[in-house]
Amino acid sequence: MGVELWGTYEDLDRLYDLIGKFWNDENQLYGKGYENRGKLISSFSYEIRKAYSNQRLHRTKSHFSPEEQAYYGTPLSWVHFLFSLTAIKYNMRFYQTNKLDVATILQIEYWLDYAMNTYDEVGAKTLIGFIEDGLYGGNDLIYQYMRSINLDYFLLGGGKRAFRKLPTLLKRGTYFSSENNKFIQIAITSRVAGPTKWLEKVTDKEYKN
Repeated sequence: MGVELWGTYEDLDRLYDLIGKFWNDENQLYGKGYENRGKLISSFSYEIRKAYSNQRLHRTKSHFSPEEQAYYGTPLSWVHFLFSLTAIKYNMRFYQTNKLDVATILQIEYWLDYAMNTYDEVGAKTLIGFIEDGLYGGNDLIYQYMRSINLDYFLLGGGKRAFRKLPTLLKRGTYFSSENNKFIQIAITSRVAGPTKWLEKVTDKEYKN
């Protein structure tokens, strides 16, 4: 249903620290959508911390070296990864960054692209665009969008069939797309649980009706 993020303790610790530079900032807290993006980035950062704390996946070999060394990883759904990366990059525009910050994000994008193509070249052709600018990072309910789309993706049952349908689901998170506009209208009419909970109630079944 997704991809595994792996690295040494030092790799993941550095990535965790880098991500921490771009959220949970009291000076930005009242910016449009900042707190909501923070929820999304926090959930992603949490998985990285659990990984290098040896509470997720563990192995002693890498594809890049025959020598044994401790590697730590965590599984992430495609949806969670793509939305989290979008939120991090959107927040980066509000901070001073350095070449290492940018290089690290580019490296993540490269390996995410590689993972998609390795898994399914056909599905990857229409999915890769969401790595860069396909999703709207300024969405002030981006965390709820991720939760709703992630749910629908899991309901597809996994495999390449679900993978190839993922771009259609992700179009809901594309600003001004017809899918996004339709999704918003359905969500508004079915609002039942408060200003930020209602999006999670809208499933793909309702969306298609």
